[in-house]
Amino acid sequence: MKEKISRAREGAISGSYVLLGDIGATNARFAALIEGRVGPVRTLEVAKFPSFIEAAALILKDLESLADLQGALLAVAGPVSTGRCVLTNCSWVIDAQDFYDAFRVKARIVNDFEAVAHSLPFLGPTDVVKIGGGGALPGAPSVVLGPGSGLGVACLIPGSGTPLVLPSEGGHATFAGSNEREDAIIQHLRGMFGHVSAERVVSGDGLENIYNAIVALDALKSPRRSAAAITESALKGDCAATVEALATFCGFLGSFAGNTVLTFGARGGAYIAGGISPRIVDFILKSEFRERFEAKGRFRDFLCPISAQIIVHPAAAFLGLRTIANF
Repeated sequence: MKEKISRAREGAISGSYVLLGDIGATNARFAALIEGRVGPVRTLEVAKFPSFIEAAALILKDLESLADLQGALLAVAGPVSTGRCVLTNCSWVIDAQDFYDAFRVKARIVNDFEAVAHSLPFLGPTDVVKIGGGGALPGAPSVVLGPGSGLGVACLIPGSGTPLVLPSEGGHATFAGSNEREDAIIQHLRGMFGHVSAERVVSGDGLENIYNAIVALDALKSPRRSAAAITESALKGDCAATVEALATFCGFLGSFAGNTVLTFGARGGAYIAGGISPRIVDFILKSEFRERFEAKGRFRDFLCPISAQIIVHPAAAFLGLRTIANF
């Protein structure tokens, strides 16, 4: 059965609840978990708040029920250690002790893709768009990865009881090109960053990096563009450089997804999450994503039957957070 997240108008609540948070470098989303149900999701722009605590305080003020707050469960975009995370792509620090000092309730902090991985068993047919492959092998691991402000990775391992999720920082592993053009792009980026990770090319900033490298390599006079502007132009097909940039991005995404499946032995499938992929589904379907996903030499036959799917559910992380909260 398809799980739904309420997106009704925000407002005050009554009764005890847990604050859920999905905190990225661009947006911070919050919802209240009340008696096992996730309430309306509210989104704040991270750049408008100097700290996470100030953003959380605004949300809790709007809920008008701080006395009924039982705790918080926060999914954050970065590595978590001893209840603390310094977000990888912005200045916010999420700290369980800081949350307790501010609101006198405990907070649990998990990686954001750990939360998304926990949502996988609850996604229905309309929550995903398939990009080739067959069905999932029962009981096999699945991976979830996704480009947004950064590049997250996690693995879900089913079991007889509670599934095990392995969060990772796989997005920061060294990335390699698959042809001379990609080698040239990565070499250009190496001159800028030194180390070129997958996140340097498979993320919002990564799309900008690819485009800027193409402009530099071809000595074009194209204007600087944001990731959103590059995407919009590419979807319209009105600029060769933006079209090549987005096509290269999709190829890189396919390569990385295939690499991740091999790394975890994920015969249960690969799920593509994050803020970018749902906006370019048709482009991905027509791109080299699937060919690059399978292009692993002697292990092509291993990859061919494994499905890849884009998650289009608007709040998958909250489905996962609800599951974690019920453990």
